[in-house]
Amino acid sequence: MKHAKFLKNVAIISLAGILAKGIGALYRIPLTSALGGYGTGLYQMAYPLFCVLLTFSSAGIPSALSRMIAAEKGEVMGSAFRLFALLGLVGTLIMVLLAPVMSGLQGDASLTPCYLALAPSVFFVALIAVLRGYFQGKNDMRPTALSEILEQLVKAGAGLLMTGFAADPARRAAYALFAVTLSEVAALLFLLLRYRGTKRVLLARKRSGFSVLRGAIPVMAASALLPVSRMADSILVVRLLFRYTERSVSLYGLFAGAAASLCSLPATLCYGVVAAAVPAVSRSMAEGEEAGRDRAVYALLLTILLSLPFALLLFAFSGQIVNVLYPALPPADRETLTSLVRLSSLSSVFLSGVDTLTASLTGMGRAKQAAFSMAAAVGVKTVLECLLINRRFLILGAAAAANACYPIAFFLDLLYTVRKKRVVAYDRGDRLGNGKGRSDAERAACDPRSGQRSPAHGGNPRRGDLKRRGDPV
Repeated sequence: MKHAKFLKNVAIISLAGILAKGIGALYRIPLTSALGGYGTGLYQMAYPLFCVLLTFSSAGIPSALSRMIAAEKGEVMGSAFRLFALLGLVGTLIMVLLAPVMSGLQGDASLTPCYLALAPSVFFVALIAVLRGYFQGKNDMRPTALSEILEQLVKAGAGLLMTGFAADPARRAAYALFAVTLSEVAALLFLLLRYRGTKRVLLARKRSGFSVLRGAIPVMAASALLPVSRMADSILVVRLLFRYTERSVSLYGLFAGAAASLCSLPATLCYGVVAAAVPAVSRSMAEGEEAGRDRAVYALLLTILLSLPFALLLFAFSGQIVNVLYPALPPADRETLTSLVRLSSLSSVFLSGVDTLTASLTGMGRAKQAAFSMAAAVGVKTVLECLLINRRFLILGAAAAANACYPIAFFLDLLYTVRKKRVVAYDRGDRLGNGKGRSDAERAACDPRSGQRSPAHGGNPRRGDLKRRGDPV
């Protein structure tokens, strides 16, 4: 069947995502109890800078590399590995240097060891991204799926073990973040072993790692905006809340930690669609723009089918879910978290759709459009945060602002996905620079291969169809 291979890849990644997310959700229960509201807030406040650095050192690599390998555009693994190892190392050093600066901006010196514990992960994730891109380009989703499960198992096991050795919440948060670093080391070793065991056909034409970087830059731009926004939120939201409550860090932890983790579940379940969409849409584009667009729409419909039921469950049973997963939280925090989950669940389907549409646009060679959509959405979200985080709404204002962000990005991405290329025809005189001053109608009336007039203007209809050249709108 036409979509059989695509669905198989989606199933592999999605099932792995369900299992990995399940492990993560189970891990969150004892972790939240061990860290408390303050420790959870520190844990979450360290992540935005980490995600930003990951974006610039590794985001877009799986998409760009899988697209290149799917199109068999030469051997790139060696040079890509060296280049992104360097970028990952730079990212780690930047995080180490910025640790005290960010701690000062966020108003809590206890964040410095948290940043230092998490910093080595940037280097390891950059290498992991290269290996996952290779396997995804080969339409083999199993290594990616298994490595994600291994990550969660190591993170949960090491995190629970190490937090038991610390007395105060700040040190426990740092240990839990160091467990993330250990999980990335485990995933990297697993992928390296799988890569060494594969039979690779060396292509005669080698490609520079910078060719992967050029393909990844637009994806990096689109992917960076949301982490940059979250890093800004870890400063802006906390400071705005501090005007009205002394529990600003704890409230931010509930929103960015527990609520965001639950409401990202539909998007996690659809990660298989995202991973499979890039090589699938890229291959379909070789058959024509319409084929690529059809595959992208199919991926989006599958995303909605997977995410919508889970989003409705989160909305309808938010109170019961919070009480089961976070029984150790104080009643007031459980009530706040329930409201956050119910409100944030409204945008979880749009978040899932944005991920899939961004991947599809990457496969279509239109990653710049995805970056523009996210920039517009993040701008609206930031303005709304400043307006809605007040004495009346507190942290619920941040959730409402996020609800406005994702639909904007979704509909803009959808427009760019289904919109056809603008088609412009040129005659031979135009290509020689002699067609200046002609109207569009006159240029379109010429046969570009013969230079003769079309049938409407006395030409020969058998001379061939118009040659078309288009650029993405």
